[in-house]
Amino acid sequence: MSQVRVPRLAQGIVIVVLAGFTSVYVLAGSALALVAFGLQLVYVLRPLRRFRRPWLLVAQAIVGYAATLGFGTSVGLLGFLGGSLLLTPAWPLAPLVAVSAAVIGPVDPAISMMLIALVVYGLTRLTERVDEVHAARLALAVAAAAEERLRIATELSDGFGSGLTAITTGVRAVLAQPERAADVLGEVVSTARRSLADARGAAAGYRASSLTPEMTTARAMLTAAGVTTEIRVGHREPLGPAGALLAAVLRETVTEAVRRSTARTCVIETTAEAVEPGGMIRLRVTHDGAPTAEDGYLADLARQLEQAGGSLVTGLSAEGWLTVEAALPEGPVETTDDPGAYRLSVALLAAVLVGFVVKGLLIVPESLVVPAAACQMMIVAMQIRAINGRHMRALALMALLTYLPIPVFGKAWLGVAGFLAGPVLLAFRWTVAWPLVAAVMTSVAVSSVLLGLPLPVTANYTVSTLVTGLVVYGLLKLAQLVKELQEARQALARSAVVEERLRAARDLHDLLGHSLAAILLKCELARRLDPVRARAELEDVLTMAQKAEADLRVVSGGQQALSLAAEAGSARSVLAAAGIRVELDLAHDELSAEVENVLATVLREAVTNVLRHSSARQCAITTAAGEGTVRLAVRNDGVRSAGGRPGSSGIGNLTTRLAALDGRLGTSCADGWFELTAEAPTPAG
Repeated sequence: MSQVRVPRLAQGIVIVVLAGFTSVYVLAGSALALVAFGLQLVYVLRPLRRFRRPWLLVAQAIVGYAATLGFGTSVGLLGFLGGSLLLTPAWPLAPLVAVSAAVIGPVDPAISMMLIALVVYGLTRLTERVDEVHAARLALAVAAAAEERLRIATELSDGFGSGLTAITTGVRAVLAQPERAADVLGEVVSTARRSLADARGAAAGYRASSLTPEMTTARAMLTAAGVTTEIRVGHREPLGPAGALLAAVLRETVTEAVRRSTARTCVIETTAEAVEPGGMIRLRVTHDGAPTAEDGYLADLARQLEQAGGSLVTGLSAEGWLTVEAALPEGPVETTDDPGAYRLSVALLAAVLVGFVVKGLLIVPESLVVPAAACQMMIVAMQIRAINGRHMRALALMALLTYLPIPVFGKAWLGVAGFLAGPVLLAFRWTVAWPLVAAVMTSVAVSSVLLGLPLPVTANYTVSTLVTGLVVYGLLKLAQLVKELQEARQALARSAVVEERLRAARDLHDLLGHSLAAILLKCELARRLDPVRARAELEDVLTMAQKAEADLRVVSGGQQALSLAAEAGSARSVLAAAGIRVELDLAHDELSAEVENVLATVLREAVTNVLRHSSARQCAITTAAGEGTVRLAVRNDGVRSAGGRPGSSGIGNLTTRLAALDGRLGTSCADGWFELTAEAPTPAG
């Protein structure tokens, strides 16, 4: 159901219920009931709520008492006035209206008046709460993301900020006093190495709360290998510590499938099971590329999962499909639930249902009150349980409790059919539910005839069945809507937090990680050079430290415009410092800031991978403009493994960044050369 339609649905439910109440009095000949209905809509429809004024209560009082005292309408109609009073600061007057109803009319209509007042109050309050929760869902997500961004910024500033300050201070000390270079540069190198390790560890920690980036990487790897991939997500994020282990299982399984080069189809699926105390998350990877169920490459992960209270099993079907399934406890999940509105809805539902029970028991023979009350309370319990979803066994039992006691309790039990009609409306689609409700109403009419009741009484019981059903449905449905909206709001906030963590992880890895790696390389090089050449390298380090501080601001939630040309120049400098010959050929046209930022980030990650994962002696960096696209390619020799590192977090980050632009990332390895390519669309200009 679209979240945008929920407030309208809530208002529609209330209008239908109020119309049902009104129909009872209209059928009894009270035209003023329609006026009372129209006045009540001011409390329900949002555009009319500005007319909530004291004069409205006065008008409702005039209409209600004119109908009851002047035209003999049942005092139940005063329930509209009583409910409206409960919604305003004048609520202490509501009991006086109830007393007046008891004085004017019999007990049964007076009870109806109080029930209608509670229903009017409850449905209107629940509708208002639906509006509030729906309106606040985006604000909560923004607030959650801002809070997480502030937490990340504080955490990184305390750690990396002090590290960069120490590096800058040390380098400046060496430039001022070259004779101290040996001692100070050793400390600077240690600080840079520690900061780089911390950056990679922090990035991994932020990524570990979510399986999304690993799934993105897995899809990219499998698609590049020609494997048809299907991903089914059935868990909610963040996952917490469970995310890191499940991501490792997914990464190893997919990497092994790609390495074998025999898989043609792969299905990746996650599910969440409600197991006390915190639930269980399952990851299942199935593909057709394994001749045996050999799982030696997962042995270490299996032990880790077992130590964490989970399990890892593999199996091979007769058709040759390998299934790897990992399960871990979900652990505690942070929530921002507001139980007040939900509890209020349940309390109101229980009060109204008990009121209906009392109303029905008034006409039960005294000798049968106890068994009748026991049966009705069972029905009430099942109604409240229906808030959590449809339960067909409970519905079947409710049907038995509706019809089997009729021969025992007679006409006093005919009103119970409304308790069956409400859950029927809730349990089935309306194309099925309404015919079933019509059947329930028909059964009440037939039972009334068989009991020899007069036609007006038969008509009253039949219509009351529908009205009671609508009331029960309205209370149950609105309680469900409040609960569903709260869960949707929490899911949106959790998603915002996860996105913020993943953004920080990408920026840590792709921006700050690159800068720190370059600083470390330059500092180590300076230690091996003569003072004159070392000075030039250290001056570069100062520039890079300033750049790293800017990167830190980006990771902390700031914005920074990157230049592809500047990044290419920096890449040439860093690679040359590592003894790698660089060929640079930039032939792209002017790019939008968004595309240039992403391609500059791709280039940073590519250069970092050349330095970390190869023994390169040559590297070519080229760009080219095509029809509506720009292509960046980074090609290097000295590949250490045939497959490169297709499952690395950097590749996953870059895939995600390019996918946001409708671009794509590619990797290839042949004859000892590895090539990474990135293509992005360029706006027509």
